[in-house]
Amino acid sequence: MQKKRILLKIGSNTLTKETDHISRGKIEDIGRQIAKLKDKYEFIIVSSGAIAAAKQFVKLEHNGQEITVKQALASIGQPHLMRIFQENFRELGLFTSQCLLSYSDFEREVSKENICNTINVLVANNFIPIINENDTVATDEIQFGDNDKLAALTAALMKVDLLVIATNTDGIYTKESFADKDPKTIRLVSNLIDLQKEISNSKSSHGTGGMESKIEAANIARKANIETWIVNGLKDNFIIDALENKTAFTTIK
Repeated sequence: MQKKRILLKIGSNTLTKETDHISRGKIEDIGRQIAKLKDKYEFIIVSSGAIAAAKQFVKLEHNGQEITVKQALASIGQPHLMRIFQENFRELGLFTSQCLLSYSDFEREVSKENICNTINVLVANNFIPIINENDTVATDEIQFGDNDKLAALTAALMKVDLLVIATNTDGIYTKESFADKDPKTIRLVSNLIDLQKEISNSKSSHGTGGMESKIEAANIARKANIETWIVNGLKDNFIIDALENKTAFTTIK
């Protein structure tokens, strides 16, 4: 039986559980779910969190621009982030690998082919690729997007069956219910223009995304005929609960 391929994008707020440090418990929760699902699904992960991983133990002296400092923090934090993934996943019998990509990689046919070939070999050999933006050479996702667009481009390139974006809300809420402080999830979306009218353009506390960048990502995925789910990654068991339809989330057809 051919496994379904899921691209799981994990934002900084999910990985930190909205604190100031990476949550090992959350990474273990994600690993435990993947271990349970691995007979039916194969996973590619796009993970933010390198800057958050560095911030918890480093304060950089600098005279430069904030963006340069964030690039330096990402460089320090990326190995720590990968180590936490590797340690937690290994205990569950899962193997991980690191892939650092930037937007320019998606603009050249040779690069795209290399990415495809490498990720396919990794997945075929039961290694979970963990992708982040190469922040040392590119700043797009640091400035805006929190890896949402990178996840969508990767999903389209790898022809995945489903793009799951884990964030800190139960999907996208109707604007009216959010204003009334009684948020109600928009469960199913078939028109992204209508959806655009429902969202606020606020950014998340750790990440640089917000719902605007998630809708942009869903649009990229949609053009590649891929469904997008926006789910609450702060909840335990969020992947399995979404697959079993036991939790509120937004499906973008």
